[in-house]
Amino acid sequence: MENLISLVNKIQRACTALGDYGETTALPTLWDSLPAIAVVGGQSSGKSSVLESVVGKDFLPRGSGIVTRRPLVLQLHKIDEGSREYAEFLHLPRKRFTDFAAVRNEIEDETDRETGRTKQISTVPIHLSIYSPNVVNLTLVDLPGLTKIAVEGQSDSIVQDIESMVRSYIEKPNCIILAISPANQDLATSDAIKISREVDPTGERTIGVLTKIDLMDKGTDAVDILEGRAFKLKFPWIGVVNRSQQDINKNVDMIAARRREREYFATTPEYTHLANRMGSEHLAKMLSKHLETVIKSKIPGIQSLISKTVAELEFELARLGKPAAIDAGGKLYAIMEICRTFDQIFKEHLDGIRPGGDKIYNVFDNQLPAALKKLQFDKQLSMENIRKLVMEADGYQPHLIAPEQGYRRLIESSLTTIRGPAVAAVDAVHSMLKDLVHKAISETLELRQYPGLRVEVGNAAVESLEKMREESRKATLLLVDMESSYLTVDFFRRLPQDIDKGGNPTHSIFDRYNDSYLRRIGSTILSYVNMVCATLRHSIPKSIVYCQVREAKRSLLDHFFTDLGQLGSARLSSLLNEDPALMERRISLAKRLELYRSAQNEIDAVAWSK
Repeated sequence: MENLISLVNKIQRACTALGDYGETTALPTLWDSLPAIAVVGGQSSGKSSVLESVVGKDFLPRGSGIVTRRPLVLQLHKIDEGSREYAEFLHLPRKRFTDFAAVRNEIEDETDRETGRTKQISTVPIHLSIYSPNVVNLTLVDLPGLTKIAVEGQSDSIVQDIESMVRSYIEKPNCIILAISPANQDLATSDAIKISREVDPTGERTIGVLTKIDLMDKGTDAVDILEGRAFKLKFPWIGVVNRSQQDINKNVDMIAARRREREYFATTPEYTHLANRMGSEHLAKMLSKHLETVIKSKIPGIQSLISKTVAELEFELARLGKPAAIDAGGKLYAIMEICRTFDQIFKEHLDGIRPGGDKIYNVFDNQLPAALKKLQFDKQLSMENIRKLVMEADGYQPHLIAPEQGYRRLIESSLTTIRGPAVAAVDAVHSMLKDLVHKAISETLELRQYPGLRVEVGNAAVESLEKMREESRKATLLLVDMESSYLTVDFFRRLPQDIDKGGNPTHSIFDRYNDSYLRRIGSTILSYVNMVCATLRHSIPKSIVYCQVREAKRSLLDHFFTDLGQLGSARLSSLLNEDPALMERRISLAKRLELYRSAQNEIDAVAWSK
């Protein structure tokens, strides 16, 4: 199963390169789902020495106070015997380090690049891979040492900041906690045990490591801890003997240090019976084996997360649309297809497949009739106005039977008021068609991709609607004017003649225009106008639908298509210029999708081979 840890290491490196790890997003990521080992301990607990012993190289910064000020994600890769050891940083992908003193310097320099030459900390991790025949496949995250007080040059919140950073790693359910505690201090005061117990109270995820056993006071030993009597964890405690400061100063190599460590446990009477599970070498092998076991147990959950994420990424990429074509013909075809999609969505709104078209019917069924009903003819049909117009129409010769010219003038002046509701209906439908255009634009996913094209399509559609509104106004007002220009004769033929109602042409002109007679004229005209309103209530919607709705469905973008065919390649390209943020997002999603698909294939292959 060695290849399983290598696979996880590979996926973790790819996740990190894409920024797809937990520190950059609040959502669960592939990085979060992959098991890793977080190294936790207080300052001067021997954390760095343990890591160097596991690696077999002296490569970590040393000093007093907080030395580790950024998380260090350390990936160990076992290579063939006889191969040369080297290290690589993720932020320097094409540079190999064979001098591990240079690795230490680069860790310090990269830390300073992020935090400045201060004692502050940063949550941004450093990623280091070490390739060696002397290591086991393993991933470790070295976290800043827990501290109890801030020293000079540090913010007052440093204690809480470090604890929050450590918790952000060890609270993850797939994190294995490597808790480092010095044997020459009371275990009850161990920072690593305290915080581990808070996030992992049952000890299911915690592996305890006891350092500085050789520095304990004479007459004391760590047997009770190592045998699990002082503080029991699910996994046995492991004791290690690190190099002393004198050894470090003398550059004692790791091979010699490991040999002395083995000799210490084998020859010290208190630990002889535990010697086979003590030491840095055993710790590295145990961690590697345990990590393999945990990874194996988590494969179903990882597969499920990857499958779900792949589906989400594919959906999001489909929503963002494909990149634009390169050649002019391809660009023109792409624009035409996008416009057809928009046009189809617009028609679906009108036809009731999508919401919105019903509002136009509401204009015809409610708004227009209500406006016609509210028309007031008091001014036109007042007694004074009727008498004035009838008398003016008669001129020097009084009418003989009925004041026909007076009727006509009164009807014409009354019907003129209908123009207002007619134009209002035209404008209301125009406004609704514009709203449907904007709605269709927002629902055309491809137009979101190209802001320039979105603006041009919107402008072209609105311009067409404006022309249709003008034609509709002319046609609708023409209907009203036609009613004024030719009266329905049958309506008046059915009216009783004035002479039958007592009208006497021998009376004086002033007697003939009495109030009763004029009221009858006003009543007759009002009945006629109401008849015309009833007719126009049905004919105005027909005119509006014919001139605006039908025409919008038929030729909304016809002028735009005509102009489009005359555009050059540069202009077509400008229409398909994407929002830079959207382009970056598509590229990022495509890379992430490629990573997840690759991980899916490789993990599936491993799962099937079990």
